[in-house]
Amino acid sequence: AVDPVASGGGLVQPGGSLRLSCTAPKYAFNNFEYSWVRQTPGNRLEWVSTINRYGTVPSYADSVKGRFTISRDTVNMVYLQLDSLKTDDTAMYYCVRTDQLGLVLGLTTYWGQGTQVNVSS
Repeated sequence: AVDPVASGGGLVQPGGSLRLSCTAPKYAFNNFEYSWVRQTPGNRLEWVSTINRYGTVPSYADSVKGRFTISRDTVNMVYLQLDSLKTDDTAMYYCVRTDQLGLVLGLTTYWGQGTQVNVSS
């Protein structure tokens, strides 16, 4: 299986918005929950958000609740809308299948293709 690929990052000012996209393998896409995680240099990977298989039950880390919105389609895309961005949100963002989340969060460095978000004035 191919790992999910994240895209859509960039440089944005504090208070700004970005929409991250995740292209996941199409095979059995609707059988799996998906999550977003992020990592800053020198820090551990941090869970950000999870969406269930049906796209009906999102969950968020306290640090992003009310500012980020996760969603998915029924084909192979997962999205993360980032609003009211703060400098603390600066990180490399990755999309992972939730059944692999425990493994990924235990890593020093994740091998997946992430997308860099830089929040700076």
